[in-house]
Amino acid sequence: MSRPTVRDTLHTVDVDAPPELVYGLLADATQWPHLFPPTVHVIREDAGPQRERLRIWALADGRLKSWTSLRELPAGRLHIAFRQEVSAPPVGSMAGSWEITARIGGGSRVVLGHRFTAVADDPDGLRWIEEATDRNSTSELASLRAIAEEVADGTRHGELLLSFEDSVLVQAPPQVVHDFLDRADLWPQRLAHVARVALTEDEPGRQVLEMDTRAPDGTTHTTRSFRVSLAPHTLAYKQTTLPDALTVHTGRWMLDPYAEGGATHTRATSRHTVRLHPERALALPGVRTLADARAAVRAAIGGNSLATLRTAKRHLESARLSAG
Repeated sequence: MSRPTVRDTLHTVDVDAPPELVYGLLADATQWPHLFPPTVHVIREDAGPQRERLRIWALADGRLKSWTSLRELPAGRLHIAFRQEVSAPPVGSMAGSWEITARIGGGSRVVLGHRFTAVADDPDGLRWIEEATDRNSTSELASLRAIAEEVADGTRHGELLLSFEDSVLVQAPPQVVHDFLDRADLWPQRLAHVARVALTEDEPGRQVLEMDTRAPDGTTHTTRSFRVSLAPHTLAYKQTTLPDALTVHTGRWMLDPYAEGGATHTRATSRHTVRLHPERALALPGVRTLADARAAVRAAIGGNSLATLRTAKRHLESARLSAG
């Protein structure tokens, strides 16, 4: 039996930021959804001091793919090696590394390498992998450079990045609450701020949600999200079509059980991480400063999420009372 064709690629970027700072951004893979445009969700399944297993959901050629990777992070080195333990077709195997070195005169050089094969050594599959790897690597390195330089500069990174969450207690089990959030196709009938929804799910748990959201003034804006539905406790998503004021928006619905009166109920939490566009956020109505913009975005996004959770609470608790 002949050996499969192996392809190697290298992508490089120079960054005006210290190597240790760049390495820190790469080392914490749970932050990748709001660092790298293709990454939607990451779970650290197993971790040791220099080794970890990650489950990753990311976009490749506009499709949501999932795989499991092993990463090695040797102590004292600005180097990260990775190998896909379980790949997503047409990828047969994938491995590579991040190498960060100091540049003479300051800053860093980042080299991202990949080595891969295709399932059944299919030439079309190999070509697809090479093109997707090139697009994603180019996008990731550009974003890494922009974020690392912004952090190193220390001027506005903290003002532009915003994370927040809201919680509601629901007298229903996590699976029932998850079902309400998972069935976004029913939201126009259930949620006053949702005008239209188009929901597709080509594979179980991997969804594309296009939604028109209605603002208090009656205007609507369209968002498009890729969603990772992990019943019964998590539904994570990333918007790829965003409101003008944002450059990044990732979110997660977290459903934690608690016991009360002999029944299992749910603490439902909506968590968001957003990054403001430094100019367009200042064009929001009534906004004069980035602090104003942060407050406006927090109120709008948090308000819609709370409305969703409160509606879920009313809907599910009413159904429980009617059934009981």
